[in-house]
Amino acid sequence: MAAGVGVLLFAIPVIALLADAPWSTLFTQFTAPETLTAGRVSVIVSLAATALAVLLGVPMAFALANMDFWGKPIVRTIITVPLVLPPVVTGVALTSAFGRRTLFGELTGIGLTSTMAGAVLAAAVVATPFLVLTVEGTLRSTDPGYEQLAATLGAGPLARWWRISLPLARPGVLAGAILAWARALGEFGATITFAGNTEGSTQTLPLEIALALENPDTQDRAVAVSILMLIVSLTVLITLRDRWIPRR
Repeated sequence: MAAGVGVLLFAIPVIALLADAPWSTLFTQFTAPETLTAGRVSVIVSLAATALAVLLGVPMAFALANMDFWGKPIVRTIITVPLVLPPVVTGVALTSAFGRRTLFGELTGIGLTSTMAGAVLAAAVVATPFLVLTVEGTLRSTDPGYEQLAATLGAGPLARWWRISLPLARPGVLAGAILAWARALGEFGATITFAGNTEGSTQTLPLEIALALENPDTQDRAVAVSILMLIVSLTVLITLRDRWIPRR
């Protein structure tokens, strides 16, 4: 009984969203200029954020999985805190660190607030923990004997990392990158707080949905874009189903 109620709790909103969909004008809503512009920004921001997550997250995952150092629990906490921190708080923290009136702004003469670079940074901060945890879990599940054998054959740390560890972790890196991309694509709170909601620059699809909901004349577009995001989310879940539902 409880399981059935739980399933309904998650299923009813999705069914209601599909029931409210403007099916007759769905394609028109998808190709509206505002949607196309927000979609272009979302693609650029999410892909750039994913690249940044991979560039920084993979080395962090390797360090957490394979190295022992002082303060390791603290480092892991700092890396994963965006998972539980409200995104708006993350946005406020980014503004305090990289705004125009901060030390960063004074030293560089620029600020990342209200810029596409700021949107990329906000998305990367909230998305990177997904990649780090996925890659770290993959590394911990691999057989360390391969690296030990390579070490006995004279391979140095860098060679072992490049030729042994990284290929073994490739499935985890791919899965983590897809999760990070999906999270970056759906990011809202940190982006609007730190980067703002400027059309053509920082207004991503989630921000476009929120803006469209405020106007009764554009609520159909909000529902249509929500369905588009739902399709993307379902695609990611189906693609990565074997990551959390092991085959018997």
